[in-house]
Amino acid sequence: MLTLLVLISGSGSNLRALLEASDGPECPFRIIAVGADNNATGLEHAHEFEVPTFVVEPQKFASREEWGKGLLSLVREWKPDLVVSAGFMRIIPAGVVTELTPNLINTHPALLPLYPGAHAVRDALAAGATETGATVHIIDEGVDTGPVIRQCVVAVEPGDTEFILHERIKVAERGMLIDVVHDIATKKIVLEEFVY
Repeated sequence: MLTLLVLISGSGSNLRALLEASDGPECPFRIIAVGADNNATGLEHAHEFEVPTFVVEPQKFASREEWGKGLLSLVREWKPDLVVSAGFMRIIPAGVVTELTPNLINTHPALLPLYPGAHAVRDALAAGATETGATVHIIDEGVDTGPVIRQCVVAVEPGDTEFILHERIKVAERGMLIDVVHDIATKKIVLEEFVY
C-alpha cells in the first residue's frame, strides 16, 4: 500500500479526486495526511474523509528556509511513501526537495517546459497556443523544471477565458494524477528511473 501526504494551498480539487479514488478497498494507495500553507478551504475534504491535517504558515517563520524545515519536520512525522504537491502554491526550499526527491511530485496546468510558473493558463492564452494541457513531474530545485512523468493535451477552444480553460485542464489533470499515483503504487512507474 502506497502512503501519500498531499500538500495544498486552495480549494483542493486534486486532493478531493485522490481521496475519492482511494476510498475503495481495491485501491493500492491511501492518503495518510494533508498539509497546507494556510487555512485552505480544501482542508475540508480531508476532514470529510477523516484524514489528519496540518498547516505550516510561512509568516510564522523567520525565513523561507526555516519554514521549509518546519514543513519537512511535519512530513517526516508521517513517513509517507510519496508527497504530492496538488495546487500547493509555494516554492519548496531546496533542502526539502533534496530530502524528499524523487518521491515528491507536482501537477502543473501546462505542457512543461512550456509556461512554467504561477500563471501557466494565462500565459498559454497570451501566446496564442492552440493546445496546452497538464503535466505531472518530479519536483527539483527549479520552478517547474523537474523530470516529466506524464502529460495530457487539452485543446484551446475559440473564446476560452483563463477560467474556462483552467477548469477544463483541471478535469484532465485530476484523472492523470490519479492514474500516475496508481501506477507508482503498482510499480508501473518507478520514480528513481526519472532522475538523471
